[in-house]
Amino acid sequence: MRHPAASVAFVALAAAAAGAGWPAPLVAIQEGAATKTKLVKQVPLGFSYETGVAQLAAEEQIDARVNPSNLEEWMYRMTRAPFYVGAPHNIENARFTAELYRSWGYETEIVEYEVLFPAPLLRSVEMLEPTPFTASLQEPEIPEDPSSGVDGKLPTYNAYSADGDVTAELVYVNQGIPRDYEELARMGIDVRGKIVIARYGGSWRGIKPKVAHEHGAIGTILYSDPRDDGYFQGDTYPDGPYRPGFGVQRGAVQDMPRYPGDPLTPGVGATADAERLTVEEAPTIMKIPVLPMSWEDALPLLSALEGPVAPPSWRGALPITYHVGPGPAVVRIQLEFDWKLETAYNVIAKLPGSELPEEWIIRGNHRDGWAMGAQDPISGHVVMMEEARVLGELAQQGQRLRRTVVYGSWDAEEPGLLGSTEWVEHNAPELSEKAVAYINTDGSGRGFLGMGGSHSLQTFINEVARSVQDPQTGVTVWERLQAARAVSGSRSAGQKDDISISPLGSGSDYTPFLQHLGIASLNLGFGGESGGGSYHSQYDSFEHYTRFGDPGFLYGAALARVTAKAVSRLANADVLPYQFTPLVGHIRTYRDEVEALVEAARAETETRNALLAARAFELAADPTKTSVPPGALGPVPFLNFAPLDNALARLAGSAASWDGAVAGALKAGRPEVSVELGAALIATERALIRPDGLPRRSWYRHQIYAPGFYTGYGVKTLPGIREAIEERAWDEAAAQIERVAGTLESLAEVLDEAVELLKPSL
Repeated sequence: MRHPAASVAFVALAAAAAGAGWPAPLVAIQEGAATKTKLVKQVPLGFSYETGVAQLAAEEQIDARVNPSNLEEWMYRMTRAPFYVGAPHNIENARFTAELYRSWGYETEIVEYEVLFPAPLLRSVEMLEPTPFTASLQEPEIPEDPSSGVDGKLPTYNAYSADGDVTAELVYVNQGIPRDYEELARMGIDVRGKIVIARYGGSWRGIKPKVAHEHGAIGTILYSDPRDDGYFQGDTYPDGPYRPGFGVQRGAVQDMPRYPGDPLTPGVGATADAERLTVEEAPTIMKIPVLPMSWEDALPLLSALEGPVAPPSWRGALPITYHVGPGPAVVRIQLEFDWKLETAYNVIAKLPGSELPEEWIIRGNHRDGWAMGAQDPISGHVVMMEEARVLGELAQQGQRLRRTVVYGSWDAEEPGLLGSTEWVEHNAPELSEKAVAYINTDGSGRGFLGMGGSHSLQTFINEVARSVQDPQTGVTVWERLQAARAVSGSRSAGQKDDISISPLGSGSDYTPFLQHLGIASLNLGFGGESGGGSYHSQYDSFEHYTRFGDPGFLYGAALARVTAKAVSRLANADVLPYQFTPLVGHIRTYRDEVEALVEAARAETETRNALLAARAFELAADPTKTSVPPGALGPVPFLNFAPLDNALARLAGSAASWDGAVAGALKAGRPEVSVELGAALIATERALIRPDGLPRRSWYRHQIYAPGFYTGYGVKTLPGIREAIEERAWDEAAAQIERVAGTLESLAEVLDEAVELLKPSL
């Protein structure tokens, strides 16, 4: 229980500390149930001493007002029926969310888009040889979980699979990613004209049928192996959190690394009158049929395979010897879809700023789910609602935020970030001008705070994490994460500098903001101690989440405090709290990584060509030997990284100048409101995008972060350079080095302009 005198004690100590000079720590005593905890509070980044003291006092109220009971109540209501795109309960949830926002003082509207969302008409998987078998493709009700038996659920399927009726021998391809096909080639196994079966994991699911099609396969089956997502990990539901035998992971399989959003309206909002591609023209729709299944359904298929025994790393936890095939299992897949448009309902709520209304802090979480959707996405959505309630009610009581805050309750995220992407594309000019930052959550649980995003916000979000108490340990969520990293060996015990945040690939609604428009973004959530097993299944229920996800919603409340403080600090800061020295450090690391890739390619060339020469010599001596290594690789040329190094050196100087200048200006007192300075800082992340985007996927325009072409969710840093090297496209790699160097020079110029705008405050 929070001590009733904590705020008074804090204000008194803050006033006493004022003479110590900015930015001296502000110390408060907070009493727990049995012990006193001493919290050291620092003037937040971007604030002068005077406004920083006021901000920390406001955050005391945020901490006190967050109520975990609201999260539980709202989750229970929102998960009473399935709420996928077009489902009646999805529309009810949109209206419910909008009504709450209005009651908290937000200007609220529901924005509609017409998006492609195919529903299955026919699903069938049969094994014809050597033993007939028909997959159930069903998730049975679990008596202990009433939600698992409700009506109206989507069947188990992969959205944006192709229609098809195909019959062929089956081949097991492990996780179905490019390196697995290299291993198959070494075994002499060709998947052309075959159906492949791949276990989930290793990449985003949409990569698996994409790579299978590129290698000539005519169909793909995806399944959840219990080694990764089942009894090998722990007790299965309902005894434990892990996926039961007939649990199935639904999900979209569009080629999202090309572009996310509605497949028929790339680059433009999917309004009712938008021009659309045909389904046949859409490049992100899969070209072969794809279907997911449970391991119970997959077991007879895998048991019937013969051929080579799978390599050790390919073997799951099923009670069989894993063989690769092909055959003798012969499988038939039949899939047919209703390729219809559905209405996606985005709830947009705006709280206008008191001083800088044209600078927007955008906060989002999606609202649609594949089935019952308690963990994904409602655990994050109710956090956002509670945060919005607290900030809205404080504003109604006179504590208005200086900048405008916009909340987005996104629909149609699960099929491929449709709701957020269409809104971003539809409002791109205004967002490019006004958006300061975007903060995203998705599903959340209990455990450790995950922080990913733009590295210009790394110092900022570390400060926020140092201000929120962990509900289990009593230390801050930052300290708990730091301790976990020390135990894992990724960080030294007692290290006090900032924890590095992860670069963002894709997989949630930050993608259009960051990688299309260049809006600085963060993705936040707790996890690591929740257990798995319910993801995208009908068992992702209120009952599952309240037992295994976050009992008591204590970590949901902690996340609401993190995000509310992050939004509040961004909205109230005297100077937007970006710092660029951490960004420079990360880019230097990425630069070293891509140069190491060049050296690895050179070593691979030498090894493979030497092996080929030796094998050719053996063949000349013994013609009965027919196995040969892959063909010779061309030479790896010299790549000149000097332009990139020079640009990094210039950017480092500009970043240091900015970080020093803003600290000096804020120490001198509160700077005058400067629209021009805000615009310059907003332009910093924009400087990292290029209008024509990345090679072969122009929608992705950020030059530092992108999802990998063959990883999907997984990030590729310096993607233009890195993927050119991985593809041994040496001329392209050289051109991309020059291009990224120019991008960094542009950012340096913007920072130099910002320093000049700040000088009157020094």
